[in-house]
Order: sequence, then structure tokens, then C-alpha cells
Amino acid sequence: MRICFISRRYFPAISGMSVYAQNLLRALVSMGHDVVMISQYRGDAVGTRVYGGGPPPLLPGAKVIGLEAVGEQETFANWERDIETMVGTAVAEHTAKPFDLVHAQYGYPTGLAALQVSKRLGIPNVVSIQGGDGHWVGPCCATHRDAMRVVLDHAGALLIGCRSFAEEVQSNHGTALSRFTIVPGAVDTTRFYPREGWKPGEILDPDVPTLVYHGRVDRRKGALDTLDAVAHLVAKGRRLRLIVSGIGPDSDAVAERVRELNLAAHTEIMGYAEYDAAPAVYRRGDIFLSPTYAEGFSNTILEAMASGLPVVSCLAVGVVDCLRDGENGLLVTPGDIPALTQAIARLLDDAELRGRLAEAAYDEAKHLYSWPVIAAQIAGIYESLRGTAPDLRWTFDTPPDPACRFRAAPHLL
Repeated sequence: MRICFISRRYFPAISGMSVYAQNLLRALVSMGHDVVMISQYRGDAVGTRVYGGGPPPLLPGAKVIGLEAVGEQETFANWERDIETMVGTAVAEHTAKPFDLVHAQYGYPTGLAALQVSKRLGIPNVVSIQGGDGHWVGPCCATHRDAMRVVLDHAGALLIGCRSFAEEVQSNHGTALSRFTIVPGAVDTTRFYPREGWKPGEILDPDVPTLVYHGRVDRRKGALDTLDAVAHLVAKGRRLRLIVSGIGPDSDAVAERVRELNLAAHTEIMGYAEYDAAPAVYRRGDIFLSPTYAEGFSNTILEAMASGLPVVSCLAVGVVDCLRDGENGLLVTPGDIPALTQAIARLLDDAELRGRLAEAAYDEAKHLYSWPVIAAQIAGIYESLRGTAPDLRWTFDTPPDPACRFRAAPHLL
């Protein structure tokens, strides 16, 4: 099957979408599919600093086309311009060699681009709702509300990571749950695995345990809450070290909070970490912290589980579907700093609990969330749509809404 895959973010941008795209496309290529990926990227200083940026790298076996998101980089973000470029690029590739299907990551702008490609070419489409598109895109303004409703109502298949996330999208847009096909996140267990000699729950240096926050440095992911909890633990006389790995919109805020809380002696801010370097980050840690407010399905939590780390996270959308409090992780209410502090302290003090949670999480990551299983499920969805006609009963002509907060801060979308 020849597949056009339209990606909102791909390496060198570090994000869950980048990881998802790379692992899925590698699996599809290994199955014998012919894949062309059209990937947006930020080339400006602001976008590069938040995400990492620049043209995407080659992906063995697939054709990768990088499109700089020039419209998004305008002072008043012009996603409409970028959608036209994505559609034109896909149509040109189809003219050279026809596609059987188009699959987009993210409902907007890439999902709307995929539906426009289908309308132009008469091929079926799949859209993955993966994170901010389900949480925040739509309620922000009339333009994005109408665009998301077109995608949610007319995509050939809607893939989503878990039921709690589907229920949130239903609440935001009124989309029937029957429209969604739940395909959980996955982890490359050949890349993410425990350190040599791993014993579940073991702390490498009992005198100074190491906590790890890895991923998008964003207050919506709990980056600032992590620092506040660590400050409480240090104030109580705890000796520990925190690794903060990654970049994001709140990198400066995190650095400032470290200074405000006098945590410099306890905190290592690593900054940008390439995907190939991520396994070593996890293996340096004893406990993984992800006090996030919402997820589509957290790649970093799955990577930590596969790496053998006990996890402290939140009772949040996209988390409760893979972590169960007291069974394979500890979960607290998002934003509850005292509860987060207590959960971390509990894991630090209870070796039996650490070991039990780490072992259970590792077993589930290895057996339930491996990429060969998930990629086969997605390929089956492609096959079920192959040769079918796309839904063309839609129009979209809502003008850009100047009141949308993402027009001024597109890096948050």
C-alpha cells in the first residue's frame, strides 16, 4: 500500500508526535508499505527554541519531505497558508505515483489538510487525534471549532489513544464515541529497557536518589509542579537530585523557578535531548515524574515503564488508561503539590512499593504496548479503508478568528 503520512511535528523537533511518527513509519516500511511523509517544521528562532527545529532527517525506507511552517511563523499565525502547501505537495506526489490513503497526525492543521487531499484525489483518509488537538483546539475560537468538527465528523477513521481522551473530545465537540477507534500509544522496547543488572525498585545511590522529568518542558505537563514538590522535599531535609530533560515553552520559567527555590544544587537541567539519547536519561533515574494535567497517551510514561522506573503521575486524561494508582504507578490530582510531594516521599521510603510498581509497569509496557502489535492494528485499519470513497459531504469556509489565542502563540498548539 502507498501511504501519504502528514506529520505536524517530526525530528529534530522533540515531541510525542515525532516519536510516534518515527516508530509507526519504521514499522510500516518493515511490513512492505511504500510511505511518503510530509512533515511540517519550524525554522524560526522562537519555534526552534521551543521544539527544536529545522528540516527533518531521512527515515530509512521512506521518503521524507520537510515543509517549513512559514504561515505559522507569521506574526498572526496563518495556518491556512501552510495547509495549502501541504495539500499541494501531497497532490504533486500523488501525480508522480498515486497514493492509496492519506494519514494525518493531529486534527488541525494537518487533519484538515488530509481531508482536503482526499477531496482532491478521491482517496480515503485517517486522522490521529493525539494531544493538544483534542484538549485545546476548537474551544479556542470559531475557526478551529469548525475545522475540528469537519475533521471529527468526516474523517474516514479517527484514531485516538484511549477512552478518557475520546470522552474529553466528545465533551469539547459533541463527537459520538462510536466515531473513534482506540489505538493505544506504544513504545520501542528494543530501545527503552532497564539498565544493566536492574532490580525492580533499586536505587542506584541510596544517599542521593535521582528523580527524572523528561519530555516537553511545559507547565501543562507539570514541569513547574515538579520543581515545587522537590523544593518541599529538600526543605524537609531530603537529599536527592532532579534531572529535567527536554525543551518547551516553559524552559525559561523552569530555570527561573530553580533559582527562586534555591534548587540549583539539586537540579540538573539538561535541555534538548535527542531521541537516541533518551534511553540513557531514564537509566540514570530511580523514579520518573510526570505530574501532567492531560495527555493523549503519554509516550514518556510508556518509555519510563519500559525502562523499569516506578512512575508518579496524575489522575488525568490519557494517564488513567495506562496507569492505575497503587498497581503500576502512583497517581495524584493534577496541581496538588502536597499530594505530589507525599507520593514521591512514599516511593523514596518504601522499597517494596517501588519494586512492585516498577515490575508491574515494566511487564505491561513489554507485553501490551510494543510497536509491532500497535502498528499491525493501524495497518489493519488502512486495509479496511483501502479502495473506499472518502466522505465529501463537508465544507469549511470559516474565516480566521483574530480572537484565537493560538494565532499569537502558535507554539502552544
